[in-house]
Amino acid sequence: MESISVFEIIKVGIGPSSSHTMGPWNAASAFIRIIKRERSIAEVKEVFVEFFGSLAKTGIGHGTDIAGMLGLNGEDFKTINTSKIDEKIEYIKRSETINLGGEKEIPFIYGHHLILNISKSLDFHPNGMIFRAVFEDGTELVQDFYSVGGGFIASQEKNSIEKQCVRTLYPCHKASDIAKYCQKLGFSRISDLILINEESWRSQEETREEALYIWKQIKECVYKGVNKEGILPGGLNVTRRAAGMNRKLLGDDKIYKNKKEWFQMVVDAEENFTNINKWISCFALAVNEENASFGRIITAPTNGASGVIPAVLMYSQAFTPFKSKDAIARFLLVAGEIGTLFKKNATISAAMGGCQAEVGVSSAMAAAGLTEIMGGSVGQVLMAAEIAMEHHLGLTCDPIKGLVQIPCIERNTMGAIKAITAANIALESDPAKAKVTLDEVIQTMWETALSMSDRFKETSEGGLAIAVNVPEC
Repeated sequence: MESISVFEIIKVGIGPSSSHTMGPWNAASAFIRIIKRERSIAEVKEVFVEFFGSLAKTGIGHGTDIAGMLGLNGEDFKTINTSKIDEKIEYIKRSETINLGGEKEIPFIYGHHLILNISKSLDFHPNGMIFRAVFEDGTELVQDFYSVGGGFIASQEKNSIEKQCVRTLYPCHKASDIAKYCQKLGFSRISDLILINEESWRSQEETREEALYIWKQIKECVYKGVNKEGILPGGLNVTRRAAGMNRKLLGDDKIYKNKKEWFQMVVDAEENFTNINKWISCFALAVNEENASFGRIITAPTNGASGVIPAVLMYSQAFTPFKSKDAIARFLLVAGEIGTLFKKNATISAAMGGCQAEVGVSSAMAAAGLTEIMGGSVGQVLMAAEIAMEHHLGLTCDPIKGLVQIPCIERNTMGAIKAITAANIALESDPAKAKVTLDEVIQTMWETALSMSDRFKETSEGGLAIAVNVPEC
């Protein structure tokens, strides 16, 4: 089994969906690379992309079509100016051309060259898509892709596209592996083991630097979110709430000029249970409101669940004694490692497993990270992750109008609170007396995913998506 770096699970992304936006964007970029490898962009006459299954059914709400066009246009979601996205898409549609790979303008008619096929699904995975390039000499190049969660893509020929297989020094494919190696090496902290394994990709110092970079991006995203008012795009007319909560919690007379001043005010704010609870919700809302509006966020492990880990990490740095650069790095390392276990042994795709695979997994990740920095033992860290997932089992994914807004945004606040509760329970418990292991709950989550109706797997064909009557705009 392939080892996965924690920074493939926790990484810079763009909203609103890792599987329905980042995945198709990555697939389009990968197809451009395949064209360049097999032929050349200059030889392409036309390019077509067809989305199937869940990608098609909720594609408009998730921006799947936008991601496909921008990826083919040679844009990078890590660097694109997100405020220019609408302008770029409008130009493609109006001019009926696309600048393929940023190198050659070719005809591109929305609805002809890009199709959302809601009547058909591909067998390999619910999030399927097919790209086809037609060359000047009439020959074609066709490639299937599948968005398997968290921005990861695959094809039927390759489980992971264009990735080098890496084996770590102490491969941890199950929670029992983590416990075994920590005991063998005499480690009382899981993060010490992960630091060694991450050396398969980078030095320990570089790993710490990457973790602190992620923390910087988290604070930037939260800060943007708590300072934006207005209505979220998509037609549901959902009002942003993080800014209002931030203002009430700080007090209308509190004025700050930058992110540093704002965060210090949060730290200095009145600490009681209700206020801290509201701050945790505010942090999560801020991130997910940014995500819903094509903002740059931290995918952890998906975009739909991108508010949980930031909210819990912000909580730890604002309201607990465990506030240091080392604690931040260790939190993210452990959280990321727990995420790899779910990806390897179950799924982090809502189209495969419902929201238990997204908010449930992120809650388990955050619970483990928090328990790690609060001094939990190896067993308590794994127990915290198990508790958090146990109480997300069976959670459906039924977004209204296919938008990552209702119930997704509020659901992240719930996932964050459950993570903190799970950590506190685990820290007061004896893991030796636990009746359910993390490996068992991951297996149960996968079995639940397989049993779950497709109506509740990001298709907007069941649950809230059809129970709530929202008129088309």
